[in-house]
Amino acid sequence: MSQHLRVRMLCEGAVFVALAEILGFLKIGHLPNGGSVSLLMLPMIVFALRWGLGSGLLAGFALGFLDFLVGGGIAIGWQSILGDYVIALTALGLAGLGRGRGLPGLAVGTVLGCLGRFLSIWVTGATLWGEYMPEEFLGLPMTNEWVYSLLYNGIPIGASSAATLAVVLALAATPARRYLLGHDIQ
Repeated sequence: MSQHLRVRMLCEGAVFVALAEILGFLKIGHLPNGGSVSLLMLPMIVFALRWGLGSGLLAGFALGFLDFLVGGGIAIGWQSILGDYVIALTALGLAGLGRGRGLPGLAVGTVLGCLGRFLSIWVTGATLWGEYMPEEFLGLPMTNEWVYSLLYNGIPIGASSAATLAVVLALAATPARRYLLGHDIQ
């Protein structure tokens, strides 16, 4: 990658991290111990689809720290900071695996990035937050931390992922497709 493209990638990354953090503040519903529906993932997914896996992971890593520090992160120790923020938002960079694979790559990359974030949060929820599991959630008795974490985290992350995928696919049907596919940087 030329020096010019490297500077462009870093500048876009900084803008997309900031945009993700701003979108993270625009929440639709909020769960008591964290978790909400937002488009926070969208800029990171778009960035990773444009610039690839390595750049996407790096931008997600930066967002993970920023979101915990600025976004009012809730944690019970360094393990939950890593699992719920740093690793989870770094995993959005997995969308970069869809780079260079055309329109199907946009959808597959988006799903991979969102799934990576969910898996990190699900495991953290079951292993660290499980002791705070209520006896009942959504009218269902809760006896298993993994099921509770699946429901508690899966609902908002699933809704956010669906919204992110819908926006990426909508953008892919417009002239913005060239931008998403990174045709302007090759």
